[in-house]
Amino acid sequence: MGTMNRGIIVATLTFATVTEFDFGAIQHLAGILRQHGISRPLLCTDKGLVDLGLIDTIRGVIPNDINATIFDGTPENPTQKAIEAAAQMYADNDCDGVLAVGGGSSIDLAKGVALRVTHDGDFAQYTAGVGGAALIGEVAPLVAIPTTAGTGSEVSTGAVIIMDSGEKLILASPHLVPRTAICDPDLTLGLPPRLTAATGMDAVTHCIEAVLSPAINPPAEAVGLDGLRRALGEGHLRKATADGSDKDARWNMMMASTEGALAFTKGLGTVHSMSHACGALPHMRLHHGTLNAIFLPTLLRFNADAPGVQDKYTRIREAIRLDESTDLADYIEGLNADIGLPANLAEMGVTTDDLPFLIEHAAKDVCNFSNAKPVTPDDFPTLYEQAMA
Repeated sequence: MGTMNRGIIVATLTFATVTEFDFGAIQHLAGILRQHGISRPLLCTDKGLVDLGLIDTIRGVIPNDINATIFDGTPENPTQKAIEAAAQMYADNDCDGVLAVGGGSSIDLAKGVALRVTHDGDFAQYTAGVGGAALIGEVAPLVAIPTTAGTGSEVSTGAVIIMDSGEKLILASPHLVPRTAICDPDLTLGLPPRLTAATGMDAVTHCIEAVLSPAINPPAEAVGLDGLRRALGEGHLRKATADGSDKDARWNMMMASTEGALAFTKGLGTVHSMSHACGALPHMRLHHGTLNAIFLPTLLRFNADAPGVQDKYTRIREAIRLDESTDLADYIEGLNADIGLPANLAEMGVTTDDLPFLIEHAAKDVCNFSNAKPVTPDDFPTLYEQAMA
């Protein structure tokens, strides 16, 4: 991700993850664990995947000489409390590495575990907003297997965690990149339509915000545009949502998801700041990708008059194969409706009583630093109000 240097966004051109990508890729798991010296992994996942039998599928390709301990307590939005519980299980079972299986929440939690078991002290000191990246050294070896096509956390440097303070904060360091990612589209075939749509829009938002980030990183921008071409230009998001057994659509959506995370090494934006705030609401369990889908039209309108953005909007339209006259915000709103996602925050249960918390949280989020257009604290009341309606 880009770094700040005297107010200038400096791009970091890094694509570090080794990724095994294709149908059947999980058959390589045993060899990959041995390659990284992992014989007693802590397998971080959630109860839903255990109930679906997907963890049995993963265990079926792990030989008997590799003894996996399962932590299935990943919440929908990963928390420091869950990380501490998983880290204790890691220690109690003398684990020597971490295996993440699931969506972005499980992978982000696993990154937190890999950090926690190798680093002492206050966990919050390692977050990006207080310069924590400089304190993060080598972590426990981590292998990631995504089961959704959305976050791309399996190839990214970051993890988003609800801390004990209640704040939803970012851990970010090259040391948090999984040693190997195993992207097997077969594992996404059972995703229901609503989750396919929501995770797909997470990937789309990653691609768009990365392209719009003012950091100069042509390789990352090209990757983001290719992700948009796959997801929207070739219609694979709509296809996968309409028919979950469409293997070609599933392959391309997993690639778009991976590309979205490779692209946002260039930075993200205020869509994510606002989504992170909503995800931290203590009385709700709001899905991150769905939130991104709702906020994306609002920020596309807000960013429209920033220098150079209209040229980027043109490139985005070309990737999506839209007519030059198409309004991108209107297009995303129509897409959300077509694939069954909510139209606004009110439909998700957010009320005006939540706005003070959301505004305060979003204004402090580090993703604002790489938004296409500077955002001030005074902008957030209007932005949230627009997303409410």
